[in-house]
Amino acid sequence: MTNFDASRMLSFDLETTSHKPLEARIVTSALVRIDGRDVDTVEMLADPGVEIPEEAARIHGISTEKARAEGRPHDDVLVETVQHIKAGWEAGLTLVVFNASYDLTVLRQLSGDFTVTGPVFDPYVIDKVKDPYRKGRRTLGNLSEHYRVRLDNAHEATADALAAARIAWKQVKLWPELTRMSADELMEFQAVGYYESQTGLKKYFEGQGKDASDVNVSWPMYG
Repeated sequence: MTNFDASRMLSFDLETTSHKPLEARIVTSALVRIDGRDVDTVEMLADPGVEIPEEAARIHGISTEKARAEGRPHDDVLVETVQHIKAGWEAGLTLVVFNASYDLTVLRQLSGDFTVTGPVFDPYVIDKVKDPYRKGRRTLGNLSEHYRVRLDNAHEATADALAAARIAWKQVKLWPELTRMSADELMEFQAVGYYESQTGLKKYFEGQGKDASDVNVSWPMYG
C-alpha cells in the first residue's frame, strides 16, 4: 500500500435505519471518487425492506414511503456499494469514511463477508487522536465548522461524504506527517489511537456507574 494521497480518495457515507450498526439497513449510500481534478459522485437510494423508524427519518429526511416508492432493492444497493469500494482500493484510492467503525460494520453485517482490503482514512479518528484535548462534540457538523469546510446539507449522504473528504484534506495539511506514513502505518495509527481513546471513555463511564457495554473499541470495524 502506498502513502495517503489527499488528491486520490473515495469518500463514502451511509444513511441508515438505525444508529446501531449491527441492526442497521441501508437507506442511502453515497460514494464520491476524487482523483486529481476529476470528481465523480454516485448516490443510491435503497428500499431497506423494513419500516424506517421516525427517529432515523427525522435525521436523514427519508420516509418509509419515499424509500419504497423510489428506492432500489436493498441488496442491489449493498452489492454495488461494496463493488465501488473494492474498485476504489484496486485503483489505489484511499477510502475516506467519517466514523468508519459504524459504516464498515454495517456493510459487514449486511453482506456477511465484507473485509477491509485497502487503506482507510477516518477524519473522526484522526481528529480524536491528533487533537485529544479539544473540548466539545465531534460530529461531522462540529468538525466541518472546526476545520472550516463546507457541509451543504448535514445527513444527506453525498454532502456528508464530500465534507469528510474536505476535512481529510485539511487534516493532512495541518498534520503533514500523516502523508509520510505508509498505508499500513496509518491504519495501525488509527486503530491503536481509537482503541486507546475508546478504552479511556469506557473506563470513564464505568467509573461514573454508567453502562459502557455499547462503547466499541475496535477500528475500522467492530471486533
